[in-house]
Amino acid sequence: MSANRPAAVVVLAAGEGTRMKSKTPKVLHEIAGRSLVGHVVSAARELEPEHLVVVVGHAREQVRGHLDTHYAGTRTAVQEEQNGTGHAVRMALEELGAAPEGTVVVVCGDTPLLSGETLKALADTHAADGNAVTVLSAEVPDSTGYGRIVRDPATGAVTEIVEHKDASDEQRAIREINSGVFAFDGQLLADALGKVRTDNSQGEEYLTDVLSILREAGHRVGASVAGDHREILGINNRVQLAEARALLNRRLIERAMLAGVTVVDPASVFVDVTVTFEADAVLLPGTQLLGATHIGEDAVVGPNTRLNDTRVEKGARVDNTVADSAVIGESASVGPFAYLRPGTKLGRKSKAGTYVEMKNATVGEGTKVPHLSYVGDATIGEYTNIGAASVFVNYDGEAKHHTTIGSHCRTGSDNMFVAPITIGDGAYTAAGSVITKDVPAGSLAVARGQQRNIEGWVARKRPGSAAAQAAQAASEDSAGES
Repeated sequence: MSANRPAAVVVLAAGEGTRMKSKTPKVLHEIAGRSLVGHVVSAARELEPEHLVVVVGHAREQVRGHLDTHYAGTRTAVQEEQNGTGHAVRMALEELGAAPEGTVVVVCGDTPLLSGETLKALADTHAADGNAVTVLSAEVPDSTGYGRIVRDPATGAVTEIVEHKDASDEQRAIREINSGVFAFDGQLLADALGKVRTDNSQGEEYLTDVLSILREAGHRVGASVAGDHREILGINNRVQLAEARALLNRRLIERAMLAGVTVVDPASVFVDVTVTFEADAVLLPGTQLLGATHIGEDAVVGPNTRLNDTRVEKGARVDNTVADSAVIGESASVGPFAYLRPGTKLGRKSKAGTYVEMKNATVGEGTKVPHLSYVGDATIGEYTNIGAASVFVNYDGEAKHHTTIGSHCRTGSDNMFVAPITIGDGAYTAAGSVITKDVPAGSLAVARGQQRNIEGWVARKRPGSAAAQAAQAASEDSAGES
């Protein structure tokens, strides 16, 4: 636990985000597998605060529901009317019931690139310098639209933060900006919030006014400069959302590569923050790894593959595949052009080949389903081969039924397995069969009509056709040879 553990972290997430032009609240838009507010909450939790409060307002029930589902234990405070950041923090302190004794960190709910490391550096600086308030600042190439950090020319101390709309031309030239992230002394914060005025262009309670209030009262005001200005980027529209996604993805890909993963083309590979890897995994171009996906040692994934909540074990090969909530066993082979739906479990050295779809299927070690087949609601034993163009007929129009095929079986091409049925170990089925009954171990099942050849049918039914002419020529050639 950090020695500078905050008494509370307050996440500001009450705004509507009208520039997103979306029915979804801004803070619930997702990048890299988490909502914007989810990224912020996850970073805040790295501080291990005593209390974590998210201030909600617009679409509060939707945001609350999201937090309850994905971030249990997070408290919420309601800002009925969006009257500024100072007002929002007051609502959070009221939710806590008393002014916290210790550090209160305030963060914005739309800054998904903010890292736990940067927040820890802010808390450490705040404690080490004995500040009443410490602002997280950053030097940016273009400060338009941001609050400017105004410093004392002689000492370099922070004197105030001026919002862009209220800044003079000289102040607008300043490149150091306010990130909207602060560390406060909790007791002093509560007192100063009661003194914040609304005589500004927006008629709102600016949290930034607390800095000047505390400074005028003789308290220390400092700043912690972020190492990477991109961490503080807020999201206000879809363009910025996409830009943040690209930056975060680059960070995640670089982290994976430094941990021993080969990424052939980082620009075309996308991963979620919840994806995990083992060393010597290889990701080929066009790969997307989502949710709780895990890629094992020496596994090769891609190209053009999308895996969601899927586990790929050591040495497996997954090519041009879509998989959702599946397990791909050690040294297994999948694809190209395979689709593994939820509940699919492929055993060691098994295969789901070209144009194979599986759902709720368990496939044993060494078993192969090479091509053009559908396997649904099934259990297949070890070292069995399923013939091409096979269909596990699992749905009768009202209910799903299960098929069990044993180990070391050989099923013919173009088989229909009409569930529920069981095929015993070592059994064979003939090509073109519709299997509707159980097949005992070691048996051969044949379920197809007897072939009958009708001589001369083409000449009678299709006279003059190309087929009739070819048949006639073949007949003459045969007669000549005899």
